[in-house]
Amino acid sequence: MGVPKRRVSHARQGDRRSHHALTLPRLEECPHCHARKQPHHACPECGYYNGRQAIELKKTTEESAG
Repeated sequence: MGVPKRRVSHARQGDRRSHHALTLPRLEECPHCHARKQPHHACPECGYYNGRQAIELKKTTEESAG
């Protein structure tokens, strides 16, 4: 069974974890409604993807009341 012979230094530990940083998702403009959306995903505002209605969005209580 492999057991470390010496304690791993903070620098080596940081080097190993250097790829664990979180990054913000890239956003692009929806060509239909011009809202910000992730690339290769249906727009969460209008439901369009690739020039057609991909998903049907549910109406919220604010939209149905107004």
